[in-house]
Amino acid sequence: MKWEGRDQSSNVEDRRGMRGPAVAAGGGGLLLVVLMIVMNLMGVDQDKQRLAINVAKNIQDRSAAPPADPGKGIDDKSKEFIAVILHDTETIWTKLFKEQVQDDRGGSVSYTPPKLIIFSDSVASGCGNASAAMGPFYCPADERVYIDPAFFDELATRHHAKGDFAQAYVLAHEVAHHVQNLTGYSDIVNEARSRGDELTTNQYSVRLELQADFLAGVWAHHAHKAYDILEDGDMEEGINAANQIGDDTLQREAMGYVVPERFTHGRSDQRVKWFKKGLTSGRFKDCEQLFRLDYDSL
Repeated sequence: MKWEGRDQSSNVEDRRGMRGPAVAAGGGGLLLVVLMIVMNLMGVDQDKQRLAINVAKNIQDRSAAPPADPGKGIDDKSKEFIAVILHDTETIWTKLFKEQVQDDRGGSVSYTPPKLIIFSDSVASGCGNASAAMGPFYCPADERVYIDPAFFDELATRHHAKGDFAQAYVLAHEVAHHVQNLTGYSDIVNEARSRGDELTTNQYSVRLELQADFLAGVWAHHAHKAYDILEDGDMEEGINAANQIGDDTLQREAMGYVVPERFTHGRSDQRVKWFKKGLTSGRFKDCEQLFRLDYDSL
């Protein structure tokens, strides 16, 4: 995939290396007061008390203060790749919203790009605290995409989906959830979830995820037309990635058997099917059919 040396998005925040404060400022001050009382009761002289307090304050300050430039120098190539792909999604979806997405009155809709947060191990999001183990995700509450670049290694090793276009597919899929949030498709799933029927909720979730695969394909269709990004083997990388992270494949790997009622993202063949449809179509409007077709026909 051709991506190196190209324009990067400014909507990337690198939080790798950041740490949460060990104690809140108020709590830290209280601990220092308690330390002074204990030392007085033990008969520690004032010089030693001052030394102990200074050491404690220094430790507290270092624990509470985030690094001046979090993420600097960490996996710069991963950050560059992520920023390039995000920039591509911004330019493509801005164009497609203007040309292909309409509101209820038939007017064009403006695209507001999401911010992307790079993190390591765990992160606090508008949807709550999250571990890197859950993989990349989109949070509609704060309209941000979150990813630990270590997932790319897991994608290649655990999921057997190597290649930069496989990684680009993952990023485009998460950005597609933002597109769904802006265009109201996420609301359909939220309404189903509010009714409390787990099976129906899962089926609507599958529709939403397959639609995100379709929209990732739409993005790739237009990104290649605009920037000639695809090289030999790239399409196969993206299709293989979609295949390797289907619910049936993941369940079979984890449990040795498949429980279709618990599917939330779609079977491998379905994910490949809709990603390829988006690649071929390039039309946003065609994503509507995923909420019109009978579930068994997806």
